[in-house]
Amino acid sequence: MSSGPILVVGLGCQRGCPASTLLALLDQTLLAHRIERHQLQALASIDLKRDEPGLLALAEQLALPLVCFSAEQLADYQERLTHRSEIAFERTGCYGIAESAALALADRLGTAPATLLVPRQRGPGSTLALACMS
Repeated sequence: MSSGPILVVGLGCQRGCPASTLLALLDQTLLAHRIERHQLQALASIDLKRDEPGLLALAEQLALPLVCFSAEQLADYQERLTHRSEIAFERTGCYGIAESAALALADRLGTAPATLLVPRQRGPGSTLALACMS
């Protein structure tokens, strides 16, 4: 493990969202917050997206693991979200995939409660959030 903060990316996307769209949103977010790609440890999403080609291609391109969580696991993070989406809840059973997946994975990798470094960002058919553990 690196000595810097552990950064993980939570991702949500519509079916068929291409990796290039996800990567553009990620790079734009990293640039805006002066974060380097090499600081990222892993990607996280909901298990409904486990087979999503764009997410799998992005993970492969970045050489990062993609960790998926169940809606039940992600629902535990609802109090810590900056944005709650009723549509996401109707479709998945949790109020926000990007933020809750990022927090869930950062919590799993670290020892203290994770914090959202970058709240939910929206791209075409996609959402992204960054959580960190120090």
